[in-house]
Amino acid sequence: MISGSPLRGEAFCRFERKTKEDAVAHEVPPLPYDYAALEPYIDAQTMTLHHDKHHATYVTNLNNALQKYPQLQNKSAEELIRDIKSVPEDIRTAVRNNGGGHVNHTMFWKIMKPKSGGAPTGKIADEIKSVFGSFEDFQKLFNDTGTKQFGSGWVWLVRNSGGKLQVLSTPNQDNPMMEGHHPIMGNDVWEHAYYLKYQNKRADYLAAWWNVVNWDEINKRLQSRE
Repeated sequence: MISGSPLRGEAFCRFERKTKEDAVAHEVPPLPYDYAALEPYIDAQTMTLHHDKHHATYVTNLNNALQKYPQLQNKSAEELIRDIKSVPEDIRTAVRNNGGGHVNHTMFWKIMKPKSGGAPTGKIADEIKSVFGSFEDFQKLFNDTGTKQFGSGWVWLVRNSGGKLQVLSTPNQDNPMMEGHHPIMGNDVWEHAYYLKYQNKRADYLAAWWNVVNWDEINKRLQSRE
């Protein structure tokens, strides 16, 4: 097992865009908790590799893709993927995959925290009950959607373009913003998110993940689009 402060991780840095004079446009945010903080549901080795290696690779690749287009380096990763069709065609796939990976994972770290989980509270609880009938029904739909996502991808709760809550999945590192939806929460179902602990048992990982969900952060994301 690997533990220790994420502040010592090779991916330590801020998420803000740097100024035009800086060498890198985007950087990986530090984890808001220790690598081992989500044990026993997500192990420290997975968190270390996921954050310091996988997320860092997305950021490196995104920065490399943007090198030939200085005018795009002043845009946030969210702006780039929200308007992905306006990105030059020769780098569009790289920005879609790596910009999406950067945005998705930055959200992912924030919507988890230790000693949390359980049933939702606040406005998100009310909206889930109104749309899905109960938290248990929503949870089952979310888990089933994530389990059935073929290959790599994400399962999401979004406020769709019509303003209603919806559960959906996306392939690879696609983000719902690419289709005009607002992502409220999402779980990573790429194998790198769970394979060291759960092997091929994606359903077990999805079930365990609810023990680390940060409903406070999810409520903030919900209210940011009201």
